[in-house]
Amino acid sequence: MPKSMSVVKQAIVADAGDEVDGAMAESAAAGQVAAGRKVLPIVEVVVLVAALVAPLVLQDYLTVFATRVIILALFALSFDLVWGYAGIMSFGQALFFGSAGYGVALLARDLDITNIFLVLPAGTIIGLAFALLLGGFLLLGRHPSSVIFVSLGTLTGSYAADRLARGWYYLGGQNGIPSIAPMTLGGYEFSEGPPFYYLVLGILVVVYLLCRFLVRSQFGLALAGLRENEQRIAFFGYKAQHLKAIIFAIGGAVAGLAGSLYAFHEGFVWPNMVGVVVSTQVVLYVLFGGSGTLIGAVIGAIIVEGVSFWLSDNYRDIWPIILGVLLLLVILFRPLGLISFVLGERERVGSFGASRKEKRNAAP
Repeated sequence: MPKSMSVVKQAIVADAGDEVDGAMAESAAAGQVAAGRKVLPIVEVVVLVAALVAPLVLQDYLTVFATRVIILALFALSFDLVWGYAGIMSFGQALFFGSAGYGVALLARDLDITNIFLVLPAGTIIGLAFALLLGGFLLLGRHPSSVIFVSLGTLTGSYAADRLARGWYYLGGQNGIPSIAPMTLGGYEFSEGPPFYYLVLGILVVVYLLCRFLVRSQFGLALAGLRENEQRIAFFGYKAQHLKAIIFAIGGAVAGLAGSLYAFHEGFVWPNMVGVVVSTQVVLYVLFGGSGTLIGAVIGAIIVEGVSFWLSDNYRDIWPIILGVLLLLVILFRPLGLISFVLGERERVGSFGASRKEKRNAAP
């Protein structure tokens, strides 16, 4: 691309970004944090500290439950990448989650492979492969795919995988694959409790940091533009469908990693792991916490699972109704999720380059 064209592109992107940022800043709630104050790192640190000390204050059975929640938070992170940053409504995220779980379960059952350095990469690759196949079919056609087409396509893929798992004897049919051997590291077996919890938490932190770097990179800037105005990004010369396919595949890989951990933590896999219910569940996590922030997906998974656990224990007959009403109220009155109570619009979307005020101060 000629240098002059590159300069023009950068100028147009900057102007468009300023317009979007200005509109979002004007629509921010009156009680939100003042502009320029970085709240996101504070929220991230608070969540991390709380997660680090949780096993020290929780009872053993709650530590096991917290481990499951952290794995689901990793799963929610995969969906926030594809929807919150690229605008791809994937109703089939469980397909990558569950297929990886089945894959590592078969490795453990048939080949006696449980080493952490083999099964976790294998699960990640399985999730990546399925996402590439489905994404290539839905996103890389001759004509750009509509949101509805991709949503229904991923939903159909998840439903088909569920029916296949239920009817395939090799995968255990309705019963799934029980009694999966524990994940190992040399002679050590990862069993339920603090060791497994901190392993999962460490993986979540590493993946989170990698995702944060990704969405704050030049690639992340292109994704932000893709979400706001796909036609404009295509006009700039970007291959929008290729960008979507890349982030869709990355999301599938993260979901596969989460599915692998979930299979070994629970000790069995079953058809629901690839089905529509789990696919919808991860959508609710991100809706509740707040999309396009990464930390919102983590918070959403923690709160939804925590509230579900408490309600099911205290209101056994009507807890799904109460949870549904709570979710509906949040979606209606805080469409940007709970994270919007503390996070301003500009910081939620991301700031690339100098702000208007900084440009004015730098002008001669």
